[in-house]
Amino acid sequence: MVESILQTLSYAPIQRALAACILCGASCALLSVFVVLMKMPLIGVSMSHAAFAGAVLGMLLDINPFVSGFILCLLTAAVLGPLSDRADMAPENLLGILFSFLMGVAFLGMGILTQTKAGALNLMWGSLLTLSNNDLYVLALVTLVLTVFIVLFFKEIRVVLFSRRLAASSGVPERVIYYILLFMTGAVVSSNLATVGGLLIFALLVQPGAVALQLTYNLKSFFLISAATGILACFLGLVASYVFDIPSGASVVLAATVLFALAFVFSPKRRVVRPIERKIQDENDRR
Repeated sequence: MVESILQTLSYAPIQRALAACILCGASCALLSVFVVLMKMPLIGVSMSHAAFAGAVLGMLLDINPFVSGFILCLLTAAVLGPLSDRADMAPENLLGILFSFLMGVAFLGMGILTQTKAGALNLMWGSLLTLSNNDLYVLALVTLVLTVFIVLFFKEIRVVLFSRRLAASSGVPERVIYYILLFMTGAVVSSNLATVGGLLIFALLVQPGAVALQLTYNLKSFFLISAATGILACFLGLVASYVFDIPSGASVVLAATVLFALAFVFSPKRRVVRPIERKIQDENDRR
């Protein structure tokens, strides 16, 4: 048994997949904190479809899918930020419009793609076992930049997450931080096209943060729990994909969902009785 595991780990594709589990899980989960606490899950949807649409357009124009997906993600972030700040419309509505437009572009490109659609389908669903060294280098760079940004601007980020208006009144450059987060979301999503896929990565941008929300109030613990959840979900998905010969992207998403279900069921927050609720319960018991 041990020899079989060691032999499996000696294969280069497995080693790259394990490294991608750490990088993909950590980068997506760190962004998940912002997506969950700022209550904007459609950011992940819009960015994931922007990356996928850009990748498909890149295949049509004979451009590197990562480069084209990254460019379209950055353009989406550049449009989304100013519009959500200046337009007399809720950010959720803008995100919904962008999501439907980008989804239409992606599937239109799929429809007119004359070459084999295997590459496009791989970008749609992802595959941890087919990553190249270049995929890992890009993913590692994006994850490093995101981590450094969070560490250096943790205090400012904490204020922005609490209230953008309070951050602005306190002299914090909240708009700059918000725009950087949008651009980093685009970078993370596009760099993970080959790992989880453009349509499934949305789950990793929401569920790790949702798990942390069930388990802690502390922001530092929030980041750590979310990152650990993302890495564990990717690892469990990889194992399930290898053992049962099923798509790794879908396996990662299902693993993340199971982890959220467990966190929800065993959440310590669900066992905490609020003071007013405790008082009402005591009065009812006396009666």
